[in-house]
Order: sequence, then structure tokens, then C-alpha cells
Amino acid sequence: MSKTFIIAEAGVNHNGSLDLAFQLIDAAAEAGVDAVKFQTFKAEQVVSRFAPKAAYQSLNTGSAESQLEMVKKLELGEKQHLALVAHCQKRGLEFMSTPFDPDSLGFLSNTINVSRLKIPSGEITNGPLLLEFAQTGKPLILSTGMSTLDEVKTALGVLAFGSINSGKEPSLAAFKEAYLSHEGQGLLKEKVSILHCTTEYPAPFTEVNLKAMDTLKDKFALPVGYSDHTMGIAVPIAAVARGAVIIEKHFTLDRNLPGPDHKASLEPEELRRMAASIRQIETALGNGLKQPTASELKNMAVARKSLVANGKIKKGEPFTEDNITAKRPGNGISPLYYWDVLGEIATRDYSIDEKVEL
Repeated sequence: MSKTFIIAEAGVNHNGSLDLAFQLIDAAAEAGVDAVKFQTFKAEQVVSRFAPKAAYQSLNTGSAESQLEMVKKLELGEKQHLALVAHCQKRGLEFMSTPFDPDSLGFLSNTINVSRLKIPSGEITNGPLLLEFAQTGKPLILSTGMSTLDEVKTALGVLAFGSINSGKEPSLAAFKEAYLSHEGQGLLKEKVSILHCTTEYPAPFTEVNLKAMDTLKDKFALPVGYSDHTMGIAVPIAAVARGAVIIEKHFTLDRNLPGPDHKASLEPEELRRMAASIRQIETALGNGLKQPTASELKNMAVARKSLVANGKIKKGEPFTEDNITAKRPGNGISPLYYWDVLGEIATRDYSIDEKVEL
């Protein structure tokens, strides 16, 4: 099995502090993940003055300020981003960030030149921005929280259309045509991975629906991963066992810090345990062949049984159901041959528990 790509989602858990963001990068590096991801946005391009907070945001940050006011405090500038990139390089981590507006997308793609881009669940119906994502030519990770299969298919159509760069005018019909085309499908397979996700913080276990990963893989034939918002580490580990090739998980230095996402995030030691557990699961999944392993071979004779005398047997007596049985060790005649041995004649005397020979 190939290595699962583990993204530690710092998101906005830096609370607008560059120093806190550096500490998050350090914690992610020490946890053994592959990448640390932030969020890049111009608050006033993303949130209108009239946008309400989500229920979990109001619960965690109060209702005195608007969503725009809350988000504005979490915005990082370009110089801060460049400092984060440098710190990630120093710690051996891939820097990632999710852009929420065209300017942020251009900055990440062109100025920072990130290796890949993450499309957040909330943008899956944002056709113009999806098109700009595709036109970067970067590998894309599409998160699918809150969406139906048809919405995912349409979003993939936009990405296929933008990747083909045919010069045609964008439209729903053109997106569908691009999705169904041989070239479009080839570009999607080359560029796009999908994340199953439940967009709630924290996500209830009853709404995780990991089997939807299978549905996405069967429907779209693309690499599928999982973006987790549940409490704890059990579900992302289970997702890897189910075939997730990417795992994304929010983390924080302290769940008691103020801010919208801390409460549904892992703390550093939990992140380390999640990453270590995922690596163990990768090894445990193996190659799928059912055969004795190297360590099992030495135990076979000890654990299996052979045909042995069930009492004294005289030379010339037939072997019967009464005078032979199966006991350990398993280095003699297998009990699978029990019925073949019945009626055969003993060629020597046997004492109890001696292995039967023919």
C-alpha cells in the first residue's frame, strides 16, 4: 500500500498570531504528518456584512460580533504566509493552504507556488472559483462536505472544463461535456483527489458515513480520502483501513483557546498518536495474499495437530476411531487424512501419544 498523505489542518487555529502559527507547524512536524495546512482569504471578499455565524461558531466565540468581524481577525497577510512557508521548509513539512477567494488563490498558486491546492467544501458550488482552481494546473483536492453526488459530478465537470482549456464559453452544458470527454476524464485522474467529509464541528459519529468513501470511489474512479471533524482519532484511522489515501484533521495547541475551531481539534499528542496509528494500519493492511507469514511458520507445528495413538496399539492391529486421535504437535500426519488412515494396519507397536506412521 502507498503511504497515506496526512494533512494536519491548522486552519485558523493560529488566532491571527504568527507566533502561534509557528508553534502549530512545530507541533505538526513533531507529530510525524506530511503537511500542515492553513486557510488563506481576504475576509471582505469571502463574507458579506449580513452573513450569520454558524451555530458552532456562535457557541465557541459568542454572538456579539458578526461572522465577518470574526473572520477578519483570523486573516493572515502575505508576509506572514511567506514566513510560514519558510518555517515549514525548515521543519520538513509541505506547506498547504485553502484559498477562499480569487486573490488568495492566485497568491498561493503563483507567488508561493504551492505543490497542490485544497478546494474547501463550501466552494463546491462556486463555479467561477472552481474554474480558476482548474486553470492553475495544480493538483487539486476537492472536499465534498454538504454535497450530493450530482453536485460533486458538476464540480468535477467544472474542473475538467478548466483543465482542458478549450477556449469554449463556460456553461453547465460545457462542464457536462468536458466531464464526459476522454480528455476530461484523463485530466481528472491526473489532477484530482476527492475527500469525503461531514461539515459539522464536531461531526456526530452517526453522520460520518465512511461507506460514502466507497460510493465516491466507485462513482468517479478517483483517489478518495477523508477530511475528519469528529472528536478523537478513531474515525480517521478507520478511514485509512477503508482505503483513504489522504487524511485531513484539524489540530490545535490547546482546545481551550478562544476561536471557532479549537473545540473540534486534536491536541498535539493526539495528532501524534493519530499519525503513528495510521502508519501502523498501513503496514497491517499488507498485500492481500492469504498465506502463512514468516512469523507464523515457526508456530504451525506447535499450534496444529497430528494423528497420534490414543492408547497402546499392537503391530498388525488396524487403526480405528478408538485407537487414534488428533493432538499437538503438528509435525506428523495431518488430521485431514484421518479417514484415509482408518483401517490401515500398524507396522509397529505404539504407546499412547506416539505419532502415527504409515
